[in-house]
Amino acid sequence: MRKNITFKLSFILLLLIFIMTSAFGCKGSLSKEAQEKVKPITLNYWRVWDGPEAFSDIIAAYRALHPNITVNYRKLRYEEYERELIDSLAEDRGPDIFSLNAGWLKRYQGKIASLPEEITMAYPVVKGTLKKEEVTELRTAKSITAAQLREQYLDVVYDNAVIAGKIYGLPVSVDTLILFYNRDLLNNAGITAAPRYWNEEFLADVKKLSKQDADGKLAQAGVALGTSNNIERYSDILSLLMMQNGAEMVTPEGAVAFHRAPAGSRDNYAPGLEALRFYTDFANPVKEVYSWNKEMPNSLEAFIEGRLGFFFGYSYHLPQIKARAPRLNFGVSPMLQIEGNPTAVNFANFWLETVSNKSAYQNEAWDFIQFAARAENAQSYLTKAVKPTALRSLVDEQANNEEASVFAGQLLTARAWYQGKDYNAAEVILGELIDQALLDPQQMPKLMETAARKIQQTIQ
Repeated sequence: MRKNITFKLSFILLLLIFIMTSAFGCKGSLSKEAQEKVKPITLNYWRVWDGPEAFSDIIAAYRALHPNITVNYRKLRYEEYERELIDSLAEDRGPDIFSLNAGWLKRYQGKIASLPEEITMAYPVVKGTLKKEEVTELRTAKSITAAQLREQYLDVVYDNAVIAGKIYGLPVSVDTLILFYNRDLLNNAGITAAPRYWNEEFLADVKKLSKQDADGKLAQAGVALGTSNNIERYSDILSLLMMQNGAEMVTPEGAVAFHRAPAGSRDNYAPGLEALRFYTDFANPVKEVYSWNKEMPNSLEAFIEGRLGFFFGYSYHLPQIKARAPRLNFGVSPMLQIEGNPTAVNFANFWLETVSNKSAYQNEAWDFIQFAARAENAQSYLTKAVKPTALRSLVDEQANNEEASVFAGQLLTARAWYQGKDYNAAEVILGELIDQALLDPQQMPKLMETAARKIQQTIQ
């Protein structure tokens, strides 16, 4: 009898051990797919502007989910970034993940792996009741779709990140052009508040702020407008003026049209042409609003030196100004609009995080990008870097944040227009248009036609 009881107890004990060890799934019994998924890998990630600290929380949170994956973050200077990126990709030593300005996307499309429809990843999971043990689970998740991207992100993101229904990048931020102003210069000129519109009040402010020395040279500038190479983001400013004035930059069929009168307009009025005239007036010595010329320093430098009243820039200019001119008394204000326009128009400039098609870890790279771009994770980056969001769900929250509110208030009306393959060439063409228009204002209509034709070639 005792032997039977002992035998039964031994059998039950063995059965429990078998069940427990089967449920725990020892690491040595992983499937071939799971074994591949838990191998140690390193994702090399290249970006511009932000240091590693901006992404440290996101990387740490991702590594907690995937301990076998190391994300090696590298910041490069903007001046060296494209050259280093192109060379490294050509030599098969490039990053797995890299940032691209949205305007560069079509030029790099052939070097990018688009977002896969679904991704399978390994997750360490602790299981068991009597005995705790870590097992590996393979989970397959659907990626964000183009339709979901349209709903979750700002309109300008969908327009730039999706090509033929496929997603080629996701942003963690979208920047908008705003007005920076020197409080001390405005106070000395008797200007009580930053202007809101491109109207007579703004023009009067510019005249008050512009000062010439005994030789007739500009010693202090009201606003940095009118030229090209010595103005930060001159092409964005001119493009914004054209769009605010009603110009159709590119038709739905892909034809460059900023030089034409929009369909249905009266008296053949060309809003793009009038915007160019307005822009160049500020660098024309015979105009009352003359406040800038090609001999002036870079607009950011002039603002930092305290010689410029109004400067147009982005959020990434904020830390540069604060670091280089900690005592500069300046403020920021929403971008100027055309008074009486029923809707505001703002200009977006942003970067997309994307994956090299030469990466050996494309699924893991895309999984990290999607993780970083989610609201709960992107919030960490946005707070540290003081950047505007790309997600609709965070716009209201940032609108109530003192540092981010100016940018956030413009996100839903932010637009961009270029869809060609050589963004840099298009900028140069607009710069040449500005320079030539200054030399011969009478030829502006012809010059605009030529510029539009050249940009059309970069799109085709």
